[in-house]
Amino acid sequence: MSARILVVEDDPTVAEVVARYLERDGHQVECVDDGAEALRRALASPPDLLVLDLMLPRMDGLQVCRKLRERWPVPVIMLTALGEEIDRVVGLETGADDYVTKPFSPRELALRVQSVLRRARGTTSPSGTGVLRDGDLTVDVGAHEVRLGDREITLTAREFDLLAHLMRNPRQAFSRSALLDQVWGWSFGDSSTVTVHVRRLREKVEPDPTAPRRIVTVWGVGYRYEPSDVP
Repeated sequence: MSARILVVEDDPTVAEVVARYLERDGHQVECVDDGAEALRRALASPPDLLVLDLMLPRMDGLQVCRKLRERWPVPVIMLTALGEEIDRVVGLETGADDYVTKPFSPRELALRVQSVLRRARGTTSPSGTGVLRDGDLTVDVGAHEVRLGDREITLTAREFDLLAHLMRNPRQAFSRSALLDQVWGWSFGDSSTVTVHVRRLREKVEPDPTAPRRIVTVWGVGYRYEPSDVP
């Protein structure tokens, strides 16, 4: 699964190692060392995926991700400092699909890249086609498209997979760790990843995200999808 990948990292050693590993997997890699230039290139010719450091000259990674998300749902993997949970959460809220903490294994990053690309291209769904409907919400799995009434909703790859998984299993409560395993494919990880993605999904598919009716919280457990009574 080859792709055009833009690596945005101001440490030349890290950038070189990341590029080498991704190129071994058959990807076409371009490296940029500052945020403003990365945004310019990404907007001019959107890559298939960004590997984006948070701390960058001229424009930080959060700003790059936020401005890019205003135009296209390009998959983004954030590189964050070890232990800085607030940065990971803010990165996910900004629109990142995944994150890797420094120091990291280049092989782990390469595997995360493959995982995000597969999900972005809709090749990991247990059912590659089909349409899920609930009231005015429609998820076309094959087309990787979500509509709320007549309006198309733009979701990241992870948001799409999470919504489809919940809708396929209505009224079933899932813990955050179960969702990490079944949607992200992680046997371990930071449960705040799920929390942030649920929050973002609610903002896009709920009439009132502060009082969700579709993706509801099951206190002490996690979340479940509550289908509408509208046929």
